[in-house]
Amino acid sequence: MLKEITTKNILILFFTLIVSKAFSYNIKHVEPPFWWADFKHNELQLMIHGENISQLNPKISYKSIKIQKVHKVDNPNYLFLDLLLKKNKPKKFTINFYKNKKIILKHDYEILKRKTGAENRETISGKDVIYLITPDRYANGDEQNDEVKSLLEKHNRANKDGRHGGDIQGIIDNLDYIEEMGFTQIWLNPVLENNQADYSYHGYSTTDYYNIDARFGSNKLYLELSREAKKRGVGLIKDLVLNHIGSGHWWMKDLPTNDWLNYQNKYVQTNHIHETVYDPHVPKSQKDLFTDGWFVETMPDLNQKNPFVAIYLEQVAIWWIEFADLTSLRIDTYPYVDKNFTSQWSKRIVDEYPNYIFFGETWINEPTMVAYWQKGSKTYDDYQSYIPSMKDFPLQKSLITGLLSKDSWDGGIGNIYRTLANDFQYANPYNLVIFADNHDMQRTFSLLNERLDLYKMALSFIATTRGIPQVYAGTEIAMPSTENHGELRKDFPGGWIGDKVNVFDDIGLSSTQIEAKSFLKQLLNWRKSSKAIANGKLIHYPVINGIYVYFRVYQRDKLMVVMNNKENEEILNLDMFRETITNKNKGIDVISGEYFDLSKEINLAPKTALILELE
Repeated sequence: MLKEITTKNILILFFTLIVSKAFSYNIKHVEPPFWWADFKHNELQLMIHGENISQLNPKISYKSIKIQKVHKVDNPNYLFLDLLLKKNKPKKFTINFYKNKKIILKHDYEILKRKTGAENRETISGKDVIYLITPDRYANGDEQNDEVKSLLEKHNRANKDGRHGGDIQGIIDNLDYIEEMGFTQIWLNPVLENNQADYSYHGYSTTDYYNIDARFGSNKLYLELSREAKKRGVGLIKDLVLNHIGSGHWWMKDLPTNDWLNYQNKYVQTNHIHETVYDPHVPKSQKDLFTDGWFVETMPDLNQKNPFVAIYLEQVAIWWIEFADLTSLRIDTYPYVDKNFTSQWSKRIVDEYPNYIFFGETWINEPTMVAYWQKGSKTYDDYQSYIPSMKDFPLQKSLITGLLSKDSWDGGIGNIYRTLANDFQYANPYNLVIFADNHDMQRTFSLLNERLDLYKMALSFIATTRGIPQVYAGTEIAMPSTENHGELRKDFPGGWIGDKVNVFDDIGLSSTQIEAKSFLKQLLNWRKSSKAIANGKLIHYPVINGIYVYFRVYQRDKLMVVMNNKENEEILNLDMFRETITNKNKGIDVISGEYFDLSKEINLAPKTALILELE
């Protein structure tokens, strides 16, 4: 009898433990981690993730906070809470999670006060010059975070595709250099957590949308970077990936829904053919493959048609703008994202920040296809976009090919003129971000066959034509590169202890590097004071005999730029340009300080850009 009772008790205990384990509860993630009051949209959707959380009933005992709806999804470890912030004021409150009228879990949440004037925050414009930095390759300010136990890839500077140790502290340490060079904005390749086994340094495989990668620093340090940069008149631009995540994202171990990803149950790669988005003849299958296919196997494609994914990504962008006081966003692989979502997403940003300029990457060389995405541009299918700016890839290609090719009726530097003649397709071409190179292509100096004269022409053009210029870190010293990504993103000289060449302190630079750096520094610092650059209209003339002439005009301020793409000296007669020169009598070379008499012909050195302030 005693044996029977003992056996029975053991069985009861065993099943009790099983049931207890089956119905254990916890909270692992609440995202966004906090929010702000006084947005135009007073709704907030919380993603709550934890074991068996959907079995609990969340309640808030706070009059100005209302749970409008509780969404249970395919995965019992998730709840999505739609909150209405009725009074829209800062507050702290507790979310109680009930089971049979008993509180099982509690979570404290906070709605913060927004910075005064946050909706009209400073943003980028034509007065700015953006400095693009790959953080891992710029400067190692804190060697203690080179490796982090919880993150997979370890430090290996010998591997050109590995982690080299550059970080946010390294950027903070060199903000004075950035300011002195004349840059007014910094755009960092993504710094959110990238917990991938290898090739994680570039940052485009996000594994946590709300936390800075610990090898770069922390959220607190990122905020410090923003504040310290602003003290020097330098804004901070965040690079954000909406299209895909990294295969190491914490979602991948416990996906919220059965359709959180495109092709969730198998890997299908995108065709990478941008034209399918616009092509009136292409079948739907190919359009869908472009947007829904995975970028690569380690970058699962998010399904933005899922409303929870869509809201999540909207809130991520707003959260970082507010948290870090960002002056802009750069959105990676913009056309790859579901276009109905990008319309919704960009409108949400514009609704909250009406004057905000943020830009997308559209790597295609046809102005029509870039213009398609810009707010206010006319589209063949009446697609409504609200993103104010795009990267101007067509102009980049025209600049490089134009400088390299011989002058002809349909070639040479006329390529630049013809590309700019297509500006009628853009709602606002002055908002476009222009560049000679970036982190995904060969360096300007190498693209131009390592010719310093062509390099100076390219940067002179980027600094003076319409748009918002961007310069990639290392370009200031005419850094060369191969096409290999690890090579073109190689370490910035002087960013590591023991570097024999130090750009920051002008140690060990070659004569070419010294000349390139001095030229760009002078050009960009002059640019800061030019009203014609900041606000001026572009007026240009067709290219004749390899000479391209254009003006920037703002009220009484006039700038004249003359680009001679010939290998020989040329004489320029100014009669053709009198209607724009008007009553100005002389021009001052912004680089040399030399005066030019505008009543006479101008002698032009071969392969040069002459930048004249007119008086």
